[in-house]
Amino acid sequence: MALFDNRRVRRTRKGDFEVRLSADERDLLRSVAPQLRSLLDGDLDDPGLRRLFPAAYAHDAELDAEYHAMVRDDLADRRRASVEILVDTVDATRLDEEQLLAWMGAVNDLRLVLGTRLDVSEDMDLVPDPGDPDAGLLSLYGYLGYLLETLIEAVNN
Repeated sequence: MALFDNRRVRRTRKGDFEVRLSADERDLLRSVAPQLRSLLDGDLDDPGLRRLFPAAYAHDAELDAEYHAMVRDDLADRRRASVEILVDTVDATRLDEEQLLAWMGAVNDLRLVLGTRLDVSEDMDLVPDPGDPDAGLLSLYGYLGYLLETLIEAVNN
């Protein structure tokens, strides 16, 4: 066992999770989470949200429309709830498992929306060129991926 545990998020012996994010990381989450909430409160057909509500029946528009009519509002409500938990607990140094799972959902949703807007693909170089106008957004995308991995690792340990 390491003498110093440098994980940003870790499960404690009590079963909750210690969150050790910097003030800058918390400020970043504080600024981007409400943007996702605004998107979810708007037009759910926004192209930036397509990864959050993918087609269930890609080859049958009628079935897909029926499916989305049945589940889309519920899915959007769950996503909004996760964002609200993230916003409400962004400064917390301890989270229970339900809160941590909400963080995972919100961070993943933020990453999916941003990746859609940036048109990220598997073969894309995600190390941004400083001259790229999207360099800041690509860095944010990379950070959200790192944070998501950290959250998943904490839940699984």
